[in-house]
Amino acid sequence: MLLRDILYKTAIQAVKGPTDVAVAKIEFDSRLVTKGDVFVAIKGTLSDGHKFIGKAIELGAAAIVCEALPEEITEGVSYVEVKSASSALAYMSANYYGNPSASLKLVGITGTNGKTTIATLLYQLFKNAGFKAGLLSTVKVMVDNEEFKATHTTPDSLTINKYLREMVDAGCDYCFMEVSSHGIHQHRTEGLVFEGGVFTNLSHDHLDYHSSFAEYRDVKKSFFDNLPKQAFAIVNVDDKNGLVMLQNTAAKKITYALKTYADYRAQILENQLSGLLLKINGEEVWVKLIGTFNAYNLLAIYAVAINLGLEELEVLRLLSLLESVSGRFQFIVSDSNITAIVDYAHTPDALENVLSTIETIRTRNEQLITVVGCGGDRDKAKRPIMAKIASGMSDRAIFTSDNPRSELPEDIIEDMEKGVEPQNYKKTVAMVDRKQAIKLACQLAKPNDIILIAGKGHETYQEIKGVKYDFDDMQTVKEILAQLNK
Repeated sequence: MLLRDILYKTAIQAVKGPTDVAVAKIEFDSRLVTKGDVFVAIKGTLSDGHKFIGKAIELGAAAIVCEALPEEITEGVSYVEVKSASSALAYMSANYYGNPSASLKLVGITGTNGKTTIATLLYQLFKNAGFKAGLLSTVKVMVDNEEFKATHTTPDSLTINKYLREMVDAGCDYCFMEVSSHGIHQHRTEGLVFEGGVFTNLSHDHLDYHSSFAEYRDVKKSFFDNLPKQAFAIVNVDDKNGLVMLQNTAAKKITYALKTYADYRAQILENQLSGLLLKINGEEVWVKLIGTFNAYNLLAIYAVAINLGLEELEVLRLLSLLESVSGRFQFIVSDSNITAIVDYAHTPDALENVLSTIETIRTRNEQLITVVGCGGDRDKAKRPIMAKIASGMSDRAIFTSDNPRSELPEDIIEDMEKGVEPQNYKKTVAMVDRKQAIKLACQLAKPNDIILIAGKGHETYQEIKGVKYDFDDMQTVKEILAQLNK
């Protein structure tokens, strides 16, 4: 493929050398460059690709795309100066893979909570409807029936377009994709053609990355600002930021809500551990998912399916077939009748939602024991808030490690404990080792009690000092409860 064709739609500021040179492939990691590649020098959060231009040329790069031309120009190498290398990479990736998103009905889901559930269940629903579909999520990537491991909520532009190309080649009609604030901010979704976008909600998260809540909100909003006229924008208007997302979008504006007037409305008629009875736009449907937050998720899924052309009663039938997503209010009941719930809730809002859901289905004759930690090297402001919520809404709260990363788990727990209100001190205990914390919860639990293990959900590892160790909350609690039942 010629360099000039790969550069289509990129904001070029200067060119040194020919653009009609053939390019083997695109790389933004200099270590992966081979003869004839184009190297895109990106200024990342940890390193600046401009420092590795020389290395890329040594390895055989035929062209360099960068934001600042190097002082030394190597003869026989083409240089392209662009306004934003991240943005250029996005368009270049789309061009290199033949703009696969234009051949799919691609739907992006953004918001603080619910992205994984909505994307995964949309994939599940359309597969059940007989379509070939793809999924790009935090948990996994699906190219129709073939599964790949996910590394980021929103992968880099090259990876996104590679998978989208594979989906098109596999005959997929649809793709459902989580769109994170990091992904939007780092231009990873530029150059993609979206059929529609969904906004779930906005709460305290990623303020270690974004300078303020307003910036976090505005980054999410920019996704909707850039949707084309022929796309749809579906937003939750029970969240005060829902209408903000629609302010400047050219897309068709569609709303959903449980509490306020909207295009798509739902009422919760029954909420049990076995499922929900919902009334959606006047029609009743029983679903296997639990809780108010899932009522919102299902309503968003319903709205997307209708706007992708499915018939209303068929969508209701398909909603009733949906199974819960791994690590999202996933529960087991032990032989001694102890209910253990594993959930990814790692923000104050998500934790409160899960605890509120448990509150609606419990009898108050049992105790609720919550095991929760907070991640290291991430937003520290949410730590005391999450501890306050866990200790205030549970009968017992055990503070433990999540993914401490480079921080000491003891320091993270100390930050959490600052949020505990005096009347709740005696309800809390700290146990650094996560497995021991789960074991303690199981030992404290009596028949009919409920254990919530929050924060890691689907993750099958713990990251400590740069090393990922095998760790699965659901597997751990199953094994411990089985041992205690012997």
